[in-house]
Amino acid sequence: MLVKIEGIVIRARSFGESNQVVQVYSEHLGKLSFVARGAKKTRSRFSALTQPFTIANFLCFSSGNGLPTLNQADLVHSHQAIRQDLLRTSYGAYWLDLVDHLFEEKEPNPGLYRFLKTAFDWLEQEKDPDILTRMVECKMMAAGGYRPILHACAQCGSEERRPVTFSIYQGGFLCETCKHTDSHAIPLSDATIRILPVLVNLPIDRLGEITIKEETKQQLERVIRSFLMEHVDIRLKSWDILEQMRKVWAASDDSTST
Repeated sequence: MLVKIEGIVIRARSFGESNQVVQVYSEHLGKLSFVARGAKKTRSRFSALTQPFTIANFLCFSSGNGLPTLNQADLVHSHQAIRQDLLRTSYGAYWLDLVDHLFEEKEPNPGLYRFLKTAFDWLEQEKDPDILTRMVECKMMAAGGYRPILHACAQCGSEERRPVTFSIYQGGFLCETCKHTDSHAIPLSDATIRILPVLVNLPIDRLGEITIKEETKQQLERVIRSFLMEHVDIRLKSWDILEQMRKVWAASDDSTST
């Protein structure tokens, strides 16, 4: 049986001397893998289409036993500019790692797939990668059933009382009356209280309409990352690599400015 899918390449690993097992995230079939025979050979017609972040139309043959075999692939977007930038490569690798760890095989989510396509386009076009990453994290958490409580107080349920802290343990905003219920809740600035729900719900094609100060970005990262680690319970190596790359780039910027 022939199966045609459009997908984003997550990774490719060696399979024998010249073959690769390619894992992609697709719009209608979710995450799946197939064998690209001869893809490791320099002159292979598949070698350029099995790189991470590449989007292509893949035509695979499945016999029902074992992994499908790639018959044909047509490029949609290579995203080569991302792979040529080590920092943006680190951001993109973290996003794909989230996909791999949050979703099972053949668990489709067409809305999330379209969101990721746009996110990679924005990453290539040098939109703010930190804000993009917060949006990607929020979208993936929501798709995986881990949406934080941002429309009301997570403790009392009031939608009228203004939130003042974010409780990682309770999974959302706490109002002034209820903030005492979690002594470890994160105090929030007015900007973070206002922007956090926007990031969760904002269509990604409107990203260019918002500008966020550095201190607000740092607080948003602390809240969203802490929530992700507490409720999804994953620690990704790709995040550690991204953190290292950000420090290297920050140090490079500091030395250049002086």
